[in-house]
Amino acid sequence: MARGKLRIYLGAAPGVGKTYAMLSEAHRRVERGTDCIVGFVEHHDRPRTEVMLHGLEQVPRRELEYRGGRFTEMDVDAVLARGPQVALVDELAHTNIPGSRNTKRWQDVEELLAAGIDVVSTVNIQHLESLGDVVESITGVRQQETVPDEVVRRADQIELVDMSPQALRRRMAHGNVYQPDKVDAALSNYFRPGNLTALRELALLWVADRVDEYLKQYRSEHRVSAIWGSRERIVVGLTGGPEGRTLIRRAARLAEKGAGGEVLAVYIARSDGLSAASPKELAVQRTLVEDLGGTFHHVVGDDIPAALLDFARGVNATQIVLGSSRRKSWQYVFGPGVGATVARESGPDLDVHIVTHEEIAKGRGLPVARGARLGRTRIVSGWMVGLLGPVAMALCLNAVDLGLANDMLLFLALTVAAALLGGLLPALASAAFGSLLLNYFYTPPLHRLTIADPHNIVAIAIFVGVAVSVASVVDLAARRTHQAARLRAESEILSFLAGNVLRGETGLEELLERVRETFGMESAALLERAGDVEPWTCAGRAGFGPPLQRPEDADVDVPVGDHMALALTGRVLPAEDRRVLAAFAAQAAVVLDRRRLQEEADRARTLAEGNRIRTALLAAVSHDLRTPLAGIKAAVTSLRSDDVDWSEQDRAELLEGIEEGADRLDHLVGNLLDMSRLQTGTVTAIIREADLDEVVPMALVGVPEDSVELDIRETLPMVAVDPGLLERAMANLVENAVKYSPPDRRVMVAASAIADRVEVRVVDRGPGIPDEAKDRIFEPFQRYGDAPRGAGVGLGLAVARGFAEAMGGTLNAEDTPGGGLTMVLSLRSSGARPEPLRTGEGAAEPERKAS
Repeated sequence: MARGKLRIYLGAAPGVGKTYAMLSEAHRRVERGTDCIVGFVEHHDRPRTEVMLHGLEQVPRRELEYRGGRFTEMDVDAVLARGPQVALVDELAHTNIPGSRNTKRWQDVEELLAAGIDVVSTVNIQHLESLGDVVESITGVRQQETVPDEVVRRADQIELVDMSPQALRRRMAHGNVYQPDKVDAALSNYFRPGNLTALRELALLWVADRVDEYLKQYRSEHRVSAIWGSRERIVVGLTGGPEGRTLIRRAARLAEKGAGGEVLAVYIARSDGLSAASPKELAVQRTLVEDLGGTFHHVVGDDIPAALLDFARGVNATQIVLGSSRRKSWQYVFGPGVGATVARESGPDLDVHIVTHEEIAKGRGLPVARGARLGRTRIVSGWMVGLLGPVAMALCLNAVDLGLANDMLLFLALTVAAALLGGLLPALASAAFGSLLLNYFYTPPLHRLTIADPHNIVAIAIFVGVAVSVASVVDLAARRTHQAARLRAESEILSFLAGNVLRGETGLEELLERVRETFGMESAALLERAGDVEPWTCAGRAGFGPPLQRPEDADVDVPVGDHMALALTGRVLPAEDRRVLAAFAAQAAVVLDRRRLQEEADRARTLAEGNRIRTALLAAVSHDLRTPLAGIKAAVTSLRSDDVDWSEQDRAELLEGIEEGADRLDHLVGNLLDMSRLQTGTVTAIIREADLDEVVPMALVGVPEDSVELDIRETLPMVAVDPGLLERAMANLVENAVKYSPPDRRVMVAASAIADRVEVRVVDRGPGIPDEAKDRIFEPFQRYGDAPRGAGVGLGLAVARGFAEAMGGTLNAEDTPGGGLTMVLSLRSSGARPEPLRTGEGAAEPERKAS
């Protein structure tokens, strides 16, 4: 079955006319013969909107009871059974009443779309999940009802329902949006002109970005390479030099002059990883462009002008901003430069701006190949052999005449030794200095820098050539040896990572510590964020003082995808080290994903445990349910029997047995339901201030009179609890204490204040329990000792602890001095109540339901 299509009417605020526009579209479709029904539309007592519902088929809503009230929600099953072509579903971000088929209405819509039904819906810009913080900073109201951005982005059509703030406020004043008694408050708070203007801008920009996505998709599908100047998009070419900040600010000023201008800063890195750019400077420039509302991009390419132009055309840019060349005049012999090449090849559809700056013609550092890291000792030894060795050799040869050929071979040996020790430069110095000494001391005419015999000229030239060649070969061999050693070290590191992947042994913190030690850094952290505008959070850290705010604050940061980065502090790493660091970053992301999958598995295991407990529940209560039911059945059958003439006393006893059995059933079923709620995590505590001397006495209704002694003073501070949950928890504790306490000893219930908490103690004088069993008695279906089946299924204490923890308290067992057991219920002193849930049509609306 083909998936249905989703059309959304998007508004900036309640009252702009989204529902009216949706109903108008429904009437147009019905007139064209389309099978269109109303799944759920909320007219909010707006007369004009209510009139638009006339003539449209409405699927009856489903009624639900919640906290003593009756509410209506969309009946998803009824809509699916009706199977229309189009369904109208208002308020996409709405939260359904507990007990509904789905938690959120957008999930209901997903079911309709999956069934092949087209859906037309509405949503306000403030209900998009990614804009929650922005809307709260504008209006001061935190939207509790949100819809994931991806749900709205996946819509096949998004239509903006726009209205100026002045027109919307006039509608409000005329009573077309809210009831007259709420208009003044709404106009003075949420619907202020500034708020509405800011929300309208958010809606316009969001829709503009969505239109831009559609345009990119169209250009990609139709392979459109020409630039369409529908929007000013400015690309800034960065080299990593200090002039980048000037270029970014200049591009930002150009973008401000055009409507909807956008700045994209791009750095082109060579594919071999060698770069003259400073990572620290690039990080500063990335922060600057993001602060100015632009984006930073890192592109790999050997041909910088071609890569820059490809990127600009790929993002449909209209302008490129480059800086004047920093090269000196003699460096132009290597080519015209990036700026001139880009300007020549940009074509007529792409403007190129060459911006002057303070670094013009001051020279730029070209990528220099790193030599072998031979160490300070070897380099100093190489220079000593290269410079002092020829002098010592000349002194020795002055005492012995070996001939010119032998002298050359000895000096050549010194050159080779200098190359082996110090590399190329000491060898070249040794060759040059040795050739001068050979010419001066051993080539006729002696002690002059002239050569009489042409054969000697050839000999010295060959000596210099051989010396330079041998030095180059030896230096190249040293480089290759160093590269091989480095590659071997890199392969060992990568094999270590691969082994950890296969074995699944490395945790995130251990891996980050390994990164820190491998690269000699002070700290390492893995940062992530949920979206482009969301703040960064730290997923893992190692070392002292890692950057926890932004990756740009670190000395080195390696992006992992769009919303994750590995950040290190301590020093700036060379490009060759960053290649291996990228593998560590990818592995860190894998480890984090594995950890979260493990957490998901643990949650699934918890759910499985809940299912196991529910299965055990059915097996455990079979006898406990049958016993009171059998007693009630027998008593009722006896009373209905016509063969026996029961006396009044017998009837009273039978009725008392029925009442006791019903009470046992009521208590048992109550505990079963409470345990089920605790296991499924559906217990929601409504915290408010309460007096213990008002709540606790209500929990003693089910126990015999004079079996409990209360000691709760009126001077105790109020506690932050859910009175209903506290009453149920206390009832279970007292009932348990009375059950095990001797008949002649009353249970003591006392309360006292300790610091910011209040402790309630339920003290009995029963047999008590050993220390090793004190935690086990709070587990479901646990009865201590040889308690018979009729004593219950062992849920009372488990429910009491679950309710205590739901209210932020604790419940523990202690020994009673002199024998017995004391249950200690610790509760928080009075605190604030949670904010109620707001409705889907704006903060100024009256609430439909409690949180």
